[in-house]
Amino acid sequence: MPTSNVHTNPLRDDRDKRLVRVAAPSALVLFGVTGDLARKKLLPAMYDLVNRGLLPPSFSLVGFGRRPWSKTDFQDYVREAVTANARTEFQEAVWEQFAEGLRFVQGEFDDTEAYSNLQDVLRELDQERGTSGNHAFYLSIPPKAFEVVCHQLAENGLAEHENASGWRRVVIEKPFGHDLASAQELNEIVESVFSRDAIFRIDHYLGKETVQNILALRFANTMFEPLWNANYVDHVQITMAEDIGIGTRAGYYDGVGAARDVIQNHLLQLLALTAMEEPFDFTARALRAEKAKVLDAVQLPEDLGQASALGQYRGGLQGGLEVRSFFEEDDIPEDSRTETYAALRLEVYNRRWAGVPFYLRAGKRLGRRVTEIAVVFKDSPDRLFPLHDTDEFGNNAIVIRIQPDEGVTIRFASKVPGTQSEIRDVTMDFGYGHAFTESSPEAYERLILDVLLGEPPLFPHHEEVELSWKILDPFEEYWAENQIQPEGYDPGSWGPESADRLMQRDGRTWRRP
Repeated sequence: MPTSNVHTNPLRDDRDKRLVRVAAPSALVLFGVTGDLARKKLLPAMYDLVNRGLLPPSFSLVGFGRRPWSKTDFQDYVREAVTANARTEFQEAVWEQFAEGLRFVQGEFDDTEAYSNLQDVLRELDQERGTSGNHAFYLSIPPKAFEVVCHQLAENGLAEHENASGWRRVVIEKPFGHDLASAQELNEIVESVFSRDAIFRIDHYLGKETVQNILALRFANTMFEPLWNANYVDHVQITMAEDIGIGTRAGYYDGVGAARDVIQNHLLQLLALTAMEEPFDFTARALRAEKAKVLDAVQLPEDLGQASALGQYRGGLQGGLEVRSFFEEDDIPEDSRTETYAALRLEVYNRRWAGVPFYLRAGKRLGRRVTEIAVVFKDSPDRLFPLHDTDEFGNNAIVIRIQPDEGVTIRFASKVPGTQSEIRDVTMDFGYGHAFTESSPEAYERLILDVLLGEPPLFPHHEEVELSWKILDPFEEYWAENQIQPEGYDPGSWGPESADRLMQRDGRTWRRP
């Protein structure tokens, strides 16, 4: 058996006293191993975990797919994905350890014989590599295939461990349905095979260090939490902007749109983390309970049209390059009403947040790639410095930057040197890349490790998923019933004019990241 690769990171700060969490011997079966997600994120993340000493030497990965690959073919494929996309340095000795546990099973999702072969491979790994029957099944596949795969796993005795001390787990990727009814149906399918505590719903945003830092920022610092309420906060803006188009995702994206693709999961999770009360501890049960309370307290506006805006990017110049419009993308019909930009206005109806609007927006072909949460505070009630340039002075704000420049910015007013009474906005900035010597791990590294450790706090519970759909479904139904055609917007801009009007009705403006 290969020697352990656990080693001391020479870049790690000596003040870092965290205990290293190493997963126990186990095997992960990856359905959809030939997809973009697996090649660009999942396979490199597993190698990075091995390279960091967080997976044991006996860890094994089994790919499941239709290609007629031998073990060597699969190893070559994984090596190519790792060398192209891994975050950590490629080391031959580490690769050899990782490659020893690679296996491949050929078959269709409904091929009973393939699952019998899979069972044989897993038994072989249990005996040869000591994986102890602890198996995780990662379903990086379309949701319509979940039912047949779960059924086959159950029928072939792969979903339950023979011993009470062992485990079997399943990981499912978003989307978790396309509305409330389909989400409930999906939950019933998966929960008919796996117990609720064995189901891990991946939202990769929750694995990002900056998202996890929201709780530390709020609850570990007395300077912030007393101000984190309707007495001081004017409004909150949550933005996820991309500077690219839909690319090759037309087959998935058309009919789904920005609201279902991003707002229902990523942005509503960020809203819940921003608005939640302090949990009594960081267990999954406590965190999920507080997030669910927030989502359950979200109040929908009476006029859904006035509280939302939809857009579709036009063609034109972006960054000096000519780009295609949404309708010119491959496989997009000319009459598509699928939005590439969506903005919503919501309120959380509880004592802490009553009267504070939360503005959520997501879009493609916008000014730059950025995800951030901006908590904007109310005006000072009595300004002693009335003479200022309004273009250079705004409300105090705390901006949590999720990506790509991870960190936190605090905006506040300062007197301009050499003048009598002029003040101007200044910023105080914290960046992960400057403050810590160790780079932030990829979100999938954290999430895959947590699956193998059996730690579910960062994974949405089925109740959170259903509550999120209860928020978004009325908007989707309104847009469909009224046949709302998204408004065009220029590539490189910050969305359609209707989104600006949404804010102007409240006397506010969008931040320009």
